[in-house]
Amino acid sequence: MERSGGPSLRPGDQLRDIRNRLGMTTREVEEFSRTVSEDRKNEEYYISNAWLTQLENSSSVPSIYKLFSLSVIYRVKFNDLLNVFGVDLNASTGYQLALPTPNTHLASLEPPDPEKSITFPVRFDRSFSLDKTSLISRMVEVWGEVPIALIQRLDVRHCQYGYVGMQDFSMFPLLRPGSFVQIDNNGTRVQASEWRTEFDRPIYFIELREGYACSWCELRGSQITLIPHPLSSCTTRQFAYPGEAEIVGQVTAVAMRLVPAPDAHSDAHPKLPKRP
Repeated sequence: MERSGGPSLRPGDQLRDIRNRLGMTTREVEEFSRTVSEDRKNEEYYISNAWLTQLENSSSVPSIYKLFSLSVIYRVKFNDLLNVFGVDLNASTGYQLALPTPNTHLASLEPPDPEKSITFPVRFDRSFSLDKTSLISRMVEVWGEVPIALIQRLDVRHCQYGYVGMQDFSMFPLLRPGSFVQIDNNGTRVQASEWRTEFDRPIYFIELREGYACSWCELRGSQITLIPHPLSSCTTRQFAYPGEAEIVGQVTAVAMRLVPAPDAHSDAHPKLPKRP
């Protein structure tokens, strides 16, 4: 949504400009909002003529219900109206990356808006093409932005994405804490076939009662065993399956740091547990 008159306009002025471009009066907005309010069976969606006039001429901030009605009536995306009031949802991913959580968990990734760029844990060089062979050093820089054309290749509808907690060393050094993993939802069965190397052995994302885990697995009857990497010094864990542990899917791709974070040597940074 373009801001008529420049970005210095107050939110109320921007809303008035949108209404004027649509050729609507405040009375018409009131009537339209009444329809939304009655359909939702919630008076919070209703926008009176007097309230809208006050909003356009002051620094007031509408409730999420009234903002929803305005987005419907003005044919403007809800996210764009939030931007009018200084709330940028696209910035949330950056804050999530800057504030890592200690536990492993699933990550939500919305289908991208083709008109916007989003932040993701890898940055691709602008000259890089998915269809051509390229040097890894040119393809990836850790923790940055991805051009929207490449993000559209991600299968966000059929895959889930997980985050390996900063204190989760189960698969270290194969998977470092702070890694993002792509999860194939179809890979919910533990493979019993042989593998040649540790890189061939399937890694699974598992939902537990108290959280999530990311590790190798063995399934025997109604007992599932979560097997950590032998260099991690983490212990093997067993759970009743599927009562206490459920396989979310198989890890098929990973984006992770190859060097410690800038604060890796601070006291707050989680240390690798010592081997016994």
